[in-house]
Amino acid sequence: MKEKFYKYLDEYLYYLTNIKKYSSLTIKTYQTPIKEAISVSEIYEEDGKIYFDLTKYRMKIVSQKNKTINKKLSSIRSFVEYLQSKNIIIKLKSAQSTKTPTTLPKPIAKSDILETVELSDDIEAQLIIIFIYSFGLRISELASLKLTDIDEDWITVMGKGSKQRQIPSNQKVNKLLNQYIKQYIPKIYLFEKDNQPLTKRQLQYRIKKSFNKLGLEATPHQLRHSFATDLLNNGARILDISELLGHNSLKATGIYTKLNTNTKLKQYNMAHPLINIGEDSV
Repeated sequence: MKEKFYKYLDEYLYYLTNIKKYSSLTIKTYQTPIKEAISVSEIYEEDGKIYFDLTKYRMKIVSQKNKTINKKLSSIRSFVEYLQSKNIIIKLKSAQSTKTPTTLPKPIAKSDILETVELSDDIEAQLIIIFIYSFGLRISELASLKLTDIDEDWITVMGKGSKQRQIPSNQKVNKLLNQYIKQYIPKIYLFEKDNQPLTKRQLQYRIKKSFNKLGLEATPHQLRHSFATDLLNNGARILDISELLGHNSLKATGIYTKLNTNTKLKQYNMAHPLINIGEDSV
């Protein structure tokens, strides 16, 4: 039975490579846990149904972080769903996710954001995540964004207190945006249904659903935070970040721009007047 499952795995990897067009790195994140699970787990047939029992595999990975366990289980569930789509009668046992903390470290790692976007089958959800992460938008600003607010180089955002700001766009965002428009054909709002904008709750649901596939919890606020922090950690001025976020003061920007220790140390060493000067000069 296990030999048959390894053949199933080869078919699944072919599907991910040639049909889904996943990157080699993403495919490896699927292949490794599935292969491990097949080698360790009990796989048997009973009453015309195949059982894939992950109990022993769960015991093997129990000491790993919840996030890692959930990502592995998610890959295995996707594999089984693929087999079921091929009319293979299979039941997965002991595959429930491990509970993760309700609050995750902020910001969300760039790698997790990009992986979530890549694994999503919904281009609308992809664009929602990319727009918040690329432009630092509030969820309310995204909900009210109209097609007329967007051009190739800039997007115009109406923020709190009817304060308008412009944020530069880029080619990667524009490419995804054009694909989305061709598929969804929005008329007035970027994200809409029946010519009415999607609500904040509807947008939040699409973000939550996408990140849950990786065993992650993520909010629009965290994505906005990631935008600000990644800019700051890559050398952007806090004054510019404050303007891009639509803040009225630098004090408000402070909650988004908490630098990690290594970045603080690097900037301190570059800026301090007594660092990197010859001993004879002291």
